[in-house]
Amino acid sequence: MKVVVLGAGVVGVASAWFLNRLGFEVSVVDRQNEPAAETSFANGGQISVSHAEPWANPAAPMKILRWLGRRDAPLLFRLQPDPAQWRWGLAFLRECTRERARHNIEQLVRLGLYSRATLQALRRETGIAYDERTRGILHFYTSAAEFEAAQAPARLMSELGCTRRIVSADEAVAIEPALRQARPMLVGGTYTEADESGDACRFTRELAAMCRARGVRFLMGHQVTALRAAGGRIEHVEAIDAEGRYVRLEADRYVLSLGSHSARLAAPLGVRLNVYPAKGYSLTMPVRDASLAHEVSLTDDEYKLVFSRLGDRLRIAGTAELGGYGRALDRTRCAAILRRVEQLFPGAGDRSRVEYWSGLRPTTPSNLPYVGATRLGNLFLNTGHGTLGWTQACGSGRALADLIAGRRPDVDFAFCGAPAAQSPAMAGRENMSA
Repeated sequence: MKVVVLGAGVVGVASAWFLNRLGFEVSVVDRQNEPAAETSFANGGQISVSHAEPWANPAAPMKILRWLGRRDAPLLFRLQPDPAQWRWGLAFLRECTRERARHNIEQLVRLGLYSRATLQALRRETGIAYDERTRGILHFYTSAAEFEAAQAPARLMSELGCTRRIVSADEAVAIEPALRQARPMLVGGTYTEADESGDACRFTRELAAMCRARGVRFLMGHQVTALRAAGGRIEHVEAIDAEGRYVRLEADRYVLSLGSHSARLAAPLGVRLNVYPAKGYSLTMPVRDASLAHEVSLTDDEYKLVFSRLGDRLRIAGTAELGGYGRALDRTRCAAILRRVEQLFPGAGDRSRVEYWSGLRPTTPSNLPYVGATRLGNLFLNTGHGTLGWTQACGSGRALADLIAGRRPDVDFAFCGAPAAQSPAMAGRENMSA
């Protein structure tokens, strides 16, 4: 059976890997010349099950109001004359209740635990290398109010199987000695020993090479322009290749994994996906002084930043800007990230060689991705992972492959469509036309 996967980011390539392992004949299509050239290129690098508290939570509306007008705000809405943005924003507010936040945390932890275990199994099996580190993730706090607010979600995650231990400021420094320079600012932290970090771009390209070796075909430099349906099924996909020629792709099954652009391609088919791009920023710089640089992956929840060590490089990423599909760098936001890095780890990185980047995270109001079937019998979704695409890639890829094969996935998650494979949690899934 032939499957076309639309998208060669970390989620699309993971989907292709697991589909191939189940015996499908797989082709991957992407407009870039290499896999992982967009959102998966320079993200934060964390495999962070512990980052399961959604942006939409009871405290979010007041924070967003306080941040309005601040160009360097951790979460910035740039209001556009775009109905899709307004629909997304209204749905986001509906997700900010205590009950919805708890439901979404439960879903994210389940998928995250499954995905992390799946990644670890893949690593043992293949020996894939991607500057991985298995030293956990430490969330640290410089605001007493933020630290207090983090403790209830941390306890809930621990109850769900993601142990997120609450630690004192001194314990945080013991876990990551590079925080000693910032010790006067610290009020506490939480530590998840089982979480990991690594270079998502390197992982995706290594996995793509292994896919190719197993017969997966990659059609790079192909811009997908339309999905054509007939009789309740996708009939073919239309694309333009690197030379500008029309290409018609036909298969038995299709997987839509084109990140923030998924919603635009799905809409003409009557499949409504509430996915909107949240532009994130990152900076990467060489280690200047190893004695000052962090070794453990870190999360600065107050500033919405994550810190990872990728070999001899430091990667700091985060913030979110909802303002359309543009990827232009806002120098004010770049400067704010670097300023926070220097405040916490002065002298650790070579700031004269900083490389800035931005990417569009495909974000849903609930932070739950769309994984599963649609109203069209042979169209499947694996998109909308937001900030957790790297964390959830292997788990959602494996689960989706099981769904396409007609098997029940090993994870209890709110899958789209596929009634036989849905968990009870599906009852709370945000709306998608099915």
